[in-house]
Amino acid sequence: MTEETKTPMPAAQPAPAPEQQESADLTVNDLNALKTIIDIASSRGAFKPNEMVAVGQTYQKLFSFLETVSKQTKQGA
Repeated sequence: MTEETKTPMPAAQPAPAPEQQESADLTVNDLNALKTIIDIASSRGAFKPNEMVAVGQTYQKLFSFLETVSKQTKQGA
């Protein structure tokens, strides 16, 4: 017979909260990069057929948003 020695696991302690959290800014350039990523991924067949509807709807929302921002930027300049 073999006996196993079990050491008690220490209770999980939450990580100390950082004093200053990094900013979670999302810029128009980030959104353009996401649009490009979706373009590349879909052209390489990264999405399954049943996922294409959700990807396409999200892409269309992103595209429309970026077009609106682009038009507003041109009008404001």
